[in-house]
Amino acid sequence: MSEVEARKPQESLQERLAQVVELLHQYRFVEGPAHDEQVVQPDEALHEEGLSELRRRLDELHPADIAFILEALPLHERLTVWSLVKTERDGDILLEVSDSVRETLIADMDDQEILAVAGQLDADELADLAPDLPRDVVHELMEALDAQQRERVRSALSYEEDQVGALMDFEMVTIRDDVTLEVVLRYLRRLKELPGHTDKLFVVDYDGILKGVLPVKRLLVNDPEKQVAEVMANDPVAFHPDKDAYEAAQAFERYDLISAPVVDKNGKLIGRLTIDEMVDLIREESESEVLNMAGLREDEDVFASVWKSVGNRWTWLATNLVTAFVASRVIGLFEGSIEKLVALAALMPIVAGIGGNSGNQTITMIVRAIALGQLNASSTMRLLRKELGVALFNGLIWGGVIGLIAYYLYNSWSLGVVMTAAMTLNLLLAAFMGVLIPMTLQRFGRDPAMGSSVLITAMTDSGGFFIFLGLATMFLL
Repeated sequence: MSEVEARKPQESLQERLAQVVELLHQYRFVEGPAHDEQVVQPDEALHEEGLSELRRRLDELHPADIAFILEALPLHERLTVWSLVKTERDGDILLEVSDSVRETLIADMDDQEILAVAGQLDADELADLAPDLPRDVVHELMEALDAQQRERVRSALSYEEDQVGALMDFEMVTIRDDVTLEVVLRYLRRLKELPGHTDKLFVVDYDGILKGVLPVKRLLVNDPEKQVAEVMANDPVAFHPDKDAYEAAQAFERYDLISAPVVDKNGKLIGRLTIDEMVDLIREESESEVLNMAGLREDEDVFASVWKSVGNRWTWLATNLVTAFVASRVIGLFEGSIEKLVALAALMPIVAGIGGNSGNQTITMIVRAIALGQLNASSTMRLLRKELGVALFNGLIWGGVIGLIAYYLYNSWSLGVVMTAAMTLNLLLAAFMGVLIPMTLQRFGRDPAMGSSVLITAMTDSGGFFIFLGLATMFLL
């Protein structure tokens, strides 16, 4: 562990960000244009002092903290801070920042800088970074690698980003099962350092076939004269490289894993998964789900240009415009009814709003169940019946409440009954669509969360208006 990594500052991330921003503003102050009469130009010593203080503060921070700060800064200030970070730390920081921010940082580097940074990374880290690098730089970088590293990078790049193979680490410790624990301990002492998150050693035969794992805690507490075969675990949790990475992350959470072997179809050990990659994956999946439900792409930089953000968001805004127009035409069908009974205009947003909220509750729960693998063909109908039952009871209860309020406000018991019936029917529609929309998206190979909140709101708005105004036209006019 490096000196920087060993430090444990007590400040929160926000406090560290505030300190850097304050120093950055001082730096910008001393960099003010000479022709600006309102900017006082300090001497060169003060200028260098400001730069040195900012560099020193950045040197004290963990790469992940610097990544957080870079993501929280507008583009100009982000690039200023990036230029002050030590070159040997650039690689670790690039691996920590989001894809969109990484793109802006790499665009500010020349090819030689990128090659110098990438040359310090392991094969699995290079594979993470390669898709964001210029093609000619990747080609030159691959040529500079030795045969083993080149093969490892190509292996990692051959898998989709949501597969285990794209996340596996190639740095691990392997041992044989026919040696004693004392031999293993001597072997470990000869190593300069252990790979990060090494909680177990991987036991393989002479062909590299995985036979088991030796947890470090067993190595330390057992008699050194015992053989590895006597102490090792014979049935470790292992993964295949073409399996879904999110399922692997769930297994890490379920079995409290820190690392786990990755084996090919013949059982040969080819890599390992570690807890840090799984935590990052779970965080990214969570962020992606929240953004997708609102119809946003996950790769947008919060400080991106106006045009880039417009391009990122226009698709679902256009969809929303179409659905809003449909809802307006539904209302237009009942213009005459609204003219005769103005109370309808005041009450119909309540039906649509409650329906949309209920639908979003259902759809959020369904998306979560799909993500956790809790839904299958046999449970879908059972879940649908349950959601319809919940909607029916909620509709009768809360529809009854708003019905009584309508009766009190407009002195019309028939309007109260219509309000209750419309609320109940719209909640039933919301429950049905809340299950149907994500299940349909999944069936067609799409993300179940993608734009689901936009779609459910469109259905409950148009459906709610049609149900309420239709019932009112039939029974009140």
